[in-house]
Amino acid sequence: MEKQEKKLFADFQPVSTEAWEAQLQKDLKGADYAKKLIWKTNEGIDVKPYYRAEDLEPIAWLRSLPDMFPFVRGNKQKGNNWLVRQDLKVDNVKAANEKALDLLMKGVDALGFELGCHKTYTLEEIELLLKNIRADIAELNFFSTPMHVELVQMLEKLVTKYNRPLDKVQGSINYDPLARLLRRGIWHKNEKADFETAAALIKAAKNLPHLRVIGVNGHVFTNAGANIVQEMAFSLALGAEYLSRLTDLGLFVGDISPRLKFNLAVGSNYFMEIAKLRAYRLLWANITNAYGLNDANNGKMNMHLTNATYNLSLYDPYVNMLRTTTSSMSAILGGTDSLTVLPFDVPYETPTAFAERIARNQQLILKEESYFDKVADPAAGSYYIESLTDSLIKAAWDLFLEIQEKGGYLEAVKQGFIQEQIKEAAQKRDMQIASRREIILGTNQYPNAGEQIKQNLPADVFEADNRRSESAIVDTIATYRGAQAFEKMRYETDVYSRDNKRPLVWMLTYGNLAMRKARAGFASSFFASAGYAIQDNLGFDSIEEGIEAAKASKAEIVVLCSSDEEYEGNAQKAFEALSADQIVVLAGYPAAQMEALKAAGIQHFIHVKSNLLATLQGFQKALGIVNH
Repeated sequence: MEKQEKKLFADFQPVSTEAWEAQLQKDLKGADYAKKLIWKTNEGIDVKPYYRAEDLEPIAWLRSLPDMFPFVRGNKQKGNNWLVRQDLKVDNVKAANEKALDLLMKGVDALGFELGCHKTYTLEEIELLLKNIRADIAELNFFSTPMHVELVQMLEKLVTKYNRPLDKVQGSINYDPLARLLRRGIWHKNEKADFETAAALIKAAKNLPHLRVIGVNGHVFTNAGANIVQEMAFSLALGAEYLSRLTDLGLFVGDISPRLKFNLAVGSNYFMEIAKLRAYRLLWANITNAYGLNDANNGKMNMHLTNATYNLSLYDPYVNMLRTTTSSMSAILGGTDSLTVLPFDVPYETPTAFAERIARNQQLILKEESYFDKVADPAAGSYYIESLTDSLIKAAWDLFLEIQEKGGYLEAVKQGFIQEQIKEAAQKRDMQIASRREIILGTNQYPNAGEQIKQNLPADVFEADNRRSESAIVDTIATYRGAQAFEKMRYETDVYSRDNKRPLVWMLTYGNLAMRKARAGFASSFFASAGYAIQDNLGFDSIEEGIEAAKASKAEIVVLCSSDEEYEGNAQKAFEALSADQIVVLAGYPAAQMEALKAAGIQHFIHVKSNLLATLQGFQKALGIVNH
């Protein structure tokens, strides 16, 4: 038979954008297209309901290849391999070495050593820490240490002693006085000396060309509540500040940029996070190029990603595995150079061996079984992700330029501009979480009502990590988890219930089947967020029957669940019969009856526009769980 080649979907006629829009307007039946179908992100970016090839026409980088300037498509010409990193705390040098060797046998190829922040290590101790670890094979990263230049010198001595090729050693010394200033409000020594130390680090590492000695710790912005555009602009401005100050000290940009390591956090906004990493690389390549690169490869951004802690939860902690898996997928598809997956129990304890094993295996499965390392820039050509990348580039660049107009990152910090921006963004997100416009699964939506915490937890689990020094010279930022306010409230209920009856929320369901089920489900999730016991009911034949059953339940809170129409008369009857001994709550917002219901004495209404956190905090006081 004669071969016939036919294009896929050739039988279907092309549909123009105008035709799509006309059909959408028809289906919307006069509703506002922008309000119904266009999603505005926290970054102020309008996300359309669909994208087409024509959306890519103005994007210039589509003709570039992976490993080609401006590196939006990644730093690797082929494949998408990344380093699997696990961090470990060095409390005991010998024990840390044994654990590191064990990790290397379990698939890890990058190690992060958290050294003692007030300890001075000897050459012998560092040698013991790295005993039997091939420095030319495993990436070695050190952080939380006051030793910087000394540590670089020790590494060179040890690598030379054991005859390892200096040009094969990869790793980092996380020296970042600018991020320290923002978190603690103080320098290591002073402004001039700290930048001189940065320059000395680069010179000290001249024989270790792949040792990155300056960190750009953009994760602090993310975990303090900044949105993605802010995180990008502030991180890029921080990196640019190092370029400016170190070139002023006589160093060449081509010697500075390859020594920077961007330590970033990846959150749960799946596609936006993929686009973020692609946008980061393009912007950094253009920034470094503006300083006069003589080799385009020196404009590559080296980035290490860790899951954001902002969206991790204390309650229902196994959900954290899902959060870290999806955000890790974003990091990998976006082209990270290395990745640390956080253990699911990190919000409330020193991670267990089990939690660390799960975290390690999450990315090993993505690499070895899901083949995420095989394709360079798998997001290339996606109408949606390419458009998001372009939008983030424009928005982050505008904010970056605004910072530069203020004199650069350091001046913006001294003026309080960056701190104010982050705190405003964090307050906005706090309000969204409180009102359930931003969902933290298991915390402010679909909580596990049967879960209880019976052990005593330290107070700092529920507080922001504020590292401000008493001698701070600038305003500072604190990192925290978005769920902490809800968790503190629920934990207070758990502690109260150790010696008292756990408050019971009882659903008085009657009338319209669909409405009573929907409102009972809503109310159950609403009150379970505070850790109360929940009792739903199949429904009562009359309001009188429901009232009698509610009295017999001895519940602290009774929630009326029915339709707006059936609340008329019945709600007031139930309130008058129950309110002397129980708190009566109405599920819904029957606008036409509100004045009459309030006049009858009903004070508590819960609905989709309620501030969940503030409402539940009010019930905590009313029930005597807290008195503050």
